[in-house]
Amino acid sequence: MAGKEAKARIKINKLLEEAGWRFFDTPEGKANVLLENHIKMTEQEINKLGENFENTKKGYVDFLLLDEEGFPLVVLEAKAEDKDPLFGKEQARKYARSLGCRFVILSNGNIHYFWDLDRGNPHLISHFPTLEAIKGYAEFKPDKELLINEIVNEDYIVLTQKPDYKNDPSYLDEKTRNEYITNNKLRFLRKYQLMAIRALQEAVKEGKDRFLFEMATGTGKTLLSAAVIKLFLRTGNARRVLFLVDRIELENQAYKAFSEYLKNDYTIVIYKQNRDDWRKAEIVISTIQTLLSKNRYKRVFSPDDFDLVISDEAHRSIGGNHRAVFEYFIGYKLGLTATPKNYLKNIDITQLRENDPRQLERRLLLDTYKTFGCESGEPTFRYSLIDGVKDGFLVNPVVIDARTEITTQLLSDSGYSVIIQNEDGEEIIETFLPKDFEKRFFSDNTNRALCRAFLENAERDPISGEIGKTIIYCISQSHAAKITQILNEMAEQYFPGKYQSDFAIQITSNITDAQQFAINFANNNLSGSGNFDPAYKTSKTRVCVTVGMMTTGYDCPDILNLCLMRPIYSPNEFIQIKGRGTRKYNFTKDLTDLQRRKELGDIEKKYFKLFDFFANCEYFEEKFQYDQVLKLPIIRDRYRQTEEIENVISENIDEYHSQKSDDILTLEQKAIGTEGMKIDRMYFQKFEQKVIQIPDIRKKAEEGRWDEIIEYVEKNILNKPEDYFTLEKLRKAIQIDRRITMREILEKILGFIPYFKTRQELLEEEFNKFDSQYLPDEQYFEYAKTVFKAYILDDEFRKIIDSKDFTSLNLSPYGEAFRRLPPELKKAIPEYIKDYVSLNKFIA
Repeated sequence: MAGKEAKARIKINKLLEEAGWRFFDTPEGKANVLLENHIKMTEQEINKLGENFENTKKGYVDFLLLDEEGFPLVVLEAKAEDKDPLFGKEQARKYARSLGCRFVILSNGNIHYFWDLDRGNPHLISHFPTLEAIKGYAEFKPDKELLINEIVNEDYIVLTQKPDYKNDPSYLDEKTRNEYITNNKLRFLRKYQLMAIRALQEAVKEGKDRFLFEMATGTGKTLLSAAVIKLFLRTGNARRVLFLVDRIELENQAYKAFSEYLKNDYTIVIYKQNRDDWRKAEIVISTIQTLLSKNRYKRVFSPDDFDLVISDEAHRSIGGNHRAVFEYFIGYKLGLTATPKNYLKNIDITQLRENDPRQLERRLLLDTYKTFGCESGEPTFRYSLIDGVKDGFLVNPVVIDARTEITTQLLSDSGYSVIIQNEDGEEIIETFLPKDFEKRFFSDNTNRALCRAFLENAERDPISGEIGKTIIYCISQSHAAKITQILNEMAEQYFPGKYQSDFAIQITSNITDAQQFAINFANNNLSGSGNFDPAYKTSKTRVCVTVGMMTTGYDCPDILNLCLMRPIYSPNEFIQIKGRGTRKYNFTKDLTDLQRRKELGDIEKKYFKLFDFFANCEYFEEKFQYDQVLKLPIIRDRYRQTEEIENVISENIDEYHSQKSDDILTLEQKAIGTEGMKIDRMYFQKFEQKVIQIPDIRKKAEEGRWDEIIEYVEKNILNKPEDYFTLEKLRKAIQIDRRITMREILEKILGFIPYFKTRQELLEEEFNKFDSQYLPDEQYFEYAKTVFKAYILDDEFRKIIDSKDFTSLNLSPYGEAFRRLPPELKKAIPEYIKDYVSLNKFIA
């Protein structure tokens, strides 16, 4: 068995050859592109060197990559497979400086970093860059001093929109200035946006190349992004910028905004609409999904194609597989987020399972800050909702907490219980929780109670007096259909003849033209306008009922009501939904009668109502000061049950349709915690404390002495009578879908990994490594992925392939995918997995 160092070198050699780094003689004929002589040995010869392979290097550079003329171009510092490549950072810097190289690659054969010594820090890369990519990057010589010293004033964007605006008579005249600004859609930067840019310039001055703006929804992150883009392009610190979003509607919205702000100076394109000529543009906009599809980003782009990458809603754009796209490019990185890191400050993380939505959200938030160089928890710049409200740019909600008898019981830790008599005559107690509402537990009376509570307490439009524009968030598309029908029925009772079943419209992905409906609602012409007042151009449809389409990035500033008719477990989603109502709005601008508009003056939105029917505010903020608590209308039912638990006969316990009248419940139930989970978490915490106390453990870990650490834990901590820690009990406490190794547990405790990856995450990670090496054609991509995962997870399929019993593929669900692969991939996938992938970590 080759030593870990030797294995790493063999892998690196293959990766270099796959990236096109071939052997080139220098003009003197003295060296070749791979300077380290040992790499030219056979694997058998390398095996003889054993674990002390590094002792044979005699101070030589591990790998020196040369240009076509034989001159040093890149220093590659290699580390053993079990060592962090960053351990060789300073050594590589010294070699690079002495050889006159600007670029460094750090690698252990599995993890790789690319480092431009002139531009800051090493960046994680998925595969080695080609010689052509390095040459293109070398030709780009940014001057960060120009960026740092660029003067950015409030008219920075306006000078691109209309360079001579200051000389226009309509602007010079104070009486017509505001109208001139409005008619020409001129966008001046606000004070806090200027502060954000200066914070970024200061960060660049400090040598940073990653930045994070934490800004509340509605504070103009897109306008600020345009200013940052102009700053980088204008000062020559970027040739091309990539703006990443995670939804199609945000892609179109960003294109529209950037075109309005910057089209006079720069070319802006949406990648999928300009696949053949995107290189002509300075600003490229794309959804992360477009680039991730079949790992297109690796096939279409080079790592140096974008010198600035901006990630909108950064915590989602870098989550899971999305991170691979983001990290692939080696330029400056700017993340935008509306979710503050401390949003989960009231949640006891010891109570959370690894797959708990709050735990997942917490991991994403922590990872976001770390990714953008803000490990301390302080972003490059922060501007909160509180700041926006205080400065008069945003408005706060009036929160309406409303709970029915059924939803109150659903929300309790004991849940809502019914006695069900099954087909064998046995009585079974079935308990439902909030997550079961409109999934396994159904109650039409509850839905009607929620709709009536909304209609009777909704904020009214200040001009027409009708129900203010509203978005309702439901649990599912079928739930949205029910709520839409109920609201339209009730609207006919409340407003006879005013609506023809268009008071509420469902906007979900299964509705034809749903995207256009959302746009029309924002533009105040959904189903027409001026229903109550012909001179007032507000949408006839007053309520959009959705699930998730109108959350992130949906811009409709005249929203007056938001309704949460479902529980929300993601703090980011909660903040994004709440953010749909925080923008200010002047309602009189929608009046076509100018005289009336003048008489009324400005009528600004001062607040909006947030109807919280599932205690979401309480869930996230234990000390939230509710502004209004109301009682829901009681629905009378002569068949009302008096028992605490409903008693029914049913053969289907997967779904339960309640006929119980849903009255208001004023008594507050005592919360009962899940003690078993708490005990499990305390068990793991106690083990953590024991591990941290091991003498010199961090130093040993940093030096890669994991075998020594594991041996100490097994001898001195595991299976001792005082605590009786065992690996199996620790695995049970972690509650993940695969067998965690002791090495992973220790890495997590010592902070070497942020969390335990699920089996699916590991599968994606391993396949991405394979894909980076082999880059199968797009037509084979999904088949290769299916076969790769199946070979790892399915014992029967693996036996068929290894034994070449291909006739048995007819019985395998993965047989067709395997048949469609070309011969080279049929051979490469099992060979790669045998060489590089440990199957043990995928065992459940």
